Formats: sequence, structure tokens, C-alpha cells
Amino acid sequence: MKKTKVLVLLGSPRKKGNSALLAEKIAKAAESEGAQIKTVSLHDMNIRPCTSCFKCQKPGSKSCSIRDDMDMLYPALIEADAWVIATPIYWFTMSAQTKIWMDRCFALPAYGVDPFAGKKIAVAMSYGGEDPYDSGCINAIRTFQDAYAFTRSKLVGFVYGSAMNAGEMKKNEKALKAALELGKKLVASED
Repeated sequence: MKKTKVLVLLGSPRKKGNSALLAEKIAKAAESEGAQIKTVSLHDMNIRPCTSCFKCQKPGSKSCSIRDDMDMLYPALIEADAWVIATPIYWFTMSAQTKIWMDRCFALPAYGVDPFAGKKIAVAMSYGGEDPYDSGCINAIRTFQDAYAFTRSKLVGFVYGSAMNAGEMKKNEKALKAALELGKKLVASED
């Protein structure tokens, strides 16, 4: 039986931060169901912003015009059956690291035929506000929903919770339990 390949994308400068903790729980649950996990820290990568040159969209294009660490990431994104995207909420939406990566995924179709279609995606977020609305988490949720509906990806679910200080998410039992359930759902067969 083929193992599900899950790529975990950490969009926080804190490697052991709250969104990373939720992503870790998702990954552990997926791994317990037989998935193969690979984790990358977007903060540690040299990923430049999209320049809107549209080279990647021209007929016959095989790559993005920018040479940076996305060169290593594009094949991993295509090879993975599922992605876990983890981001803290900064200034009412996803982190800059996550947004730059997401913008650069515009070039992903140059690397493979319809690479987004059917891709399973789980999103983990943490925020410092009282709820998903006043924190801006809802803005990130809408961005992910709109983007992955457009690409015909399968947005499996979200897990999020309030946690301002590093490690505070460890106390949020409801969010941790939801992350474990999301990890299992991410790799469940759709028979």
C-alpha cells in the first residue's frame, strides 16, 4: 500500500511556536495512520516575493523566473499528496513567510500538470486575540478557502486557537484534540 506523503510547511519564525505545535499534532496523527512526513520551515528558506513577471504562465514555461529556495520546494510540493500549512496570525492575516510562499505557488503549474487539483490541505493557525474574528484569523481562513477552491484542491480542514506566548497552545486541549483528528482525516481514504 502506498504511503501518503505529507509536506508540513511552517510559516512562523518560532520553530516551536503555537502554530508549529498544532502542525506537529496533525503530522503525528497522520504518521500514526501510515503517512510519510516531511517538514520545512519557510522562515529558514530564502524565498523572494513574486515579481509578477508572468514568465511561469507563458505557454511552454517550465519554471519560475526567480532562482531561490523555492527551486527545492516546488518538486516537494508536487510530490506530496497532502500539505499541512501552519501560520500564526500577524496583523490580521497569515504571516509574511506564509504569504510569500503562497504567492510563489502561482508558478507551481509550470512544474507539473494541474498540480493543485485534488491536493489535500490542512491548515493550522494560532492568534493572540480573543477569537478568530477579532484576531484576523477569519481573514486567513477566507484567503485559504478562496485560493484552494480556485485551484480545485481539497481543503480538508482548519484547526486554530488563541495563544499569544510561545508554547501557550499546549494548554488548549480542544485545539490539540482537533489537530489530531485533522491529521487522521488528512490521510483517510475517500472510498
